[in-house]
Amino acid sequence: MPQHTLPRPICGHCDGFPTVSITTGTRTPDGQRKTIAAHCPACQGTGHTTTARAHSRIGA
Repeated sequence: MPQHTLPRPICGHCDGFPTVSITTGTRTPDGQRKTIAAHCPACQGTGHTTTARAHSRIGA
C-alpha cells in the first residue's frame, strides 16, 4: 500500500516562485540581455516552507 506525503506549505515570501531572472541592463556581444538569477532568502530557492515537526529538537 503506497504512503502519500502531505504537500508542504508554499513560502509566504515568494509565493512559490523561488527563483527569478533579473536583467542587468547590459547586452552580450550578440545582442541578448544579460541576466542574473536571484533566489528567495526565506526558503533558499525551494518554494516551500518547512513545518515545525521537520526540525529536530535539541536535547531530545
